[in-house]
Amino acid sequence: MRFGTGLLLAVIATATLASAASAQTAIPVVATGQNAAEKTMGPEGKWVLKDGSPTYNILADGTVDWFTYSGFRRYHSECHVCHGPEAQGSSYAPALVESLKTMDYQKYFGIVASGQVGIDKNNVMPALGDNKNVMCYIDDIYVYIKAMSDGAIQRGKPKGRVDKAALQGENEKACTGG
Repeated sequence: MRFGTGLLLAVIATATLASAASAQTAIPVVATGQNAAEKTMGPEGKWVLKDGSPTYNILADGTVDWFTYSGFRRYHSECHVCHGPEAQGSSYAPALVESLKTMDYQKYFGIVASGQVGIDKNNVMPALGDNKNVMCYIDDIYVYIKAMSDGAIQRGKPKGRVDKAALQGENEKACTGG
């Protein structure tokens, strides 16, 4: 079954709002890495900033949170063909590690969901709002690229990851239909 773009965007927006709301009742977990004082973790294990934007959490030994690791996997499954390995860019599409130095989460979400035509009209980012392999993991992909952009993780497979929270597995199944 394929979601229509509008329906999938509504599902994703609802999940994002629920995630931001859950951050208000975050469980006590120590945040590490950049912006540690400005982020909290919700019950599903997702780290968010005060404005509700998803973010990463990197331990001193290089272990990443589940969502950053999932983003690494999803990025290399869905995005690297155009944007290059580790979001470094290619002759076909820009380096997302550079784009996310100035682009906020809301703009990123809009471009991924709705697409974008480049200034020269030759480069086109397709609308992926009906692609569950992207939209169900849009936060994961964002935090992975953002961690790369901020220099919080290096190129290559992350050194380790924390386990996926049970609630995240339920949310994932609800979104993907699996």
